[in-house]
Amino acid sequence: MALPLRINSKRLFRFIQKFNSPKRSFCPAVCPETKDPPGRGRVFSGIQPTGVPHLGNYLGALENWVALQNQYPSVIYSIVDLHSITQSQDPAQLRSNILDMAASLLACGINPEKAILFQQSQVSEHAELSWIIGCLTSMPRLRHLPQWKMKSKLKKDGSVGLYTYPVLQAADILLYKSTHVPVGEDQVQHLELAQDLARIFNNRFGDLFPEPRALLSSTRKVKSLRDPSAKMSKSDPQTMATIAITDSPDDIALKIRRAVTDFTSEVTYDPETRPGVSNLVMIHAAMATISVEEAVSQAKGLDTGAYKNLVSEAVIQRLTPIREEIQRLRSDRAHLEELLAQGTIRARELAAPVLAEVRHRVGFS
Repeated sequence: MALPLRINSKRLFRFIQKFNSPKRSFCPAVCPETKDPPGRGRVFSGIQPTGVPHLGNYLGALENWVALQNQYPSVIYSIVDLHSITQSQDPAQLRSNILDMAASLLACGINPEKAILFQQSQVSEHAELSWIIGCLTSMPRLRHLPQWKMKSKLKKDGSVGLYTYPVLQAADILLYKSTHVPVGEDQVQHLELAQDLARIFNNRFGDLFPEPRALLSSTRKVKSLRDPSAKMSKSDPQTMATIAITDSPDDIALKIRRAVTDFTSEVTYDPETRPGVSNLVMIHAAMATISVEEAVSQAKGLDTGAYKNLVSEAVIQRLTPIREEIQRLRSDRAHLEELLAQGTIRARELAAPVLAEVRHRVGFS
C-alpha cells in the first residue's frame, strides 16, 4: 500500500489539475470545487464533543456545514463521541459536552430537517465497520499519518484507540457511502486513507463504496489571539487566546483588545510579515461577510487599537444571537436528547443495510 501523499501548497494545485481530468477514473483527495451536477452526492462530517466550539471552529467548519446542507440533498453530521475517548474523559462531563455540542450546532444553523444530526456511539455499525476495514490496512500505513506523529510526541504512551482512530474515521465516512467530506488541509491524508480503504474493499469484495472527495473550506485558519503562529485552540492554556462562541460581548472585546499585533499602527493584510494584524483582518472580513480588501479599506485612517474595536463589533454582532440560542437550547435537555435520538434512527436506517452488505461480502452471513 502506498504511503500517504505529502503535498506542499505549490504541488497541491498541480496535483488537482493533473488528476481532476475527466479522462481519469481516480478521484483526487482534494477537490475544492466538485464537478458533480447540483443536487447529487452525500456529505458526511463529524465533530468531537470537546466543549463549546470556538471562533476557529465556527469559521473553519460550522459555517461551511450550514451552507452544505442547502447544497446537497443528503447531509449527515455526527457528534463523534467514540473519537473523544482516545483521551481520558470524565463520563459526566462527556455527557454534558455531547448536549452542549448539539445545542451549539443547532444554534449555528444546522437544521435537523435538512441534515441528519446524531451521536456516533449510538450507531454501533460505526465500530463494527471500523474493525472490518481495519483488517484491510497495515500498521506502517497508520504510523505515517500526521496526527499520530504529532499526538504521540505529546504523550509517551499513546493508546491503541489514538493509533487506529483514522480507521474509525474512514468507517464513519464509508458507512454512509459518502461522496464528499468537508475537511481542513491537515485532514487530507486521513481522507486519503478512507479512499484507499474504499478501493481495497471494492477490489477484494466487489464495488460497494464510492471514493469520497474532499471539500476544502476557503476560509483561512483562525490563529490564536496571543500567538498568531499557532491556530486557535480550545486546549490553549492562555484564556485570552481563544474566543468561544458563547463568550459575552465584554469578554470578546477584552480578548480582541489584548490580541497580539506589532509596532506598526497602520492596518494591512500580510500574513507572512504581520500575522497578528492579518489574523484580525481575516476575522473581521469573515464575520462581517466582506472581502479582505474591504476590511482593510474600512480600516483606513485607523490605528490597530481603534481597528480592534471594529473587529470586536463584527464578532459580537455575529455571535450574540448564536450565544443566546445556545443558552435557550441548553435549558431544554429533553429536547436536545430527542433530536439526537431521532437523528440516530435516521442514521441507522442508512447504516444498517450498508453494514449488512459488508458482512455478507466478507463471509459473515
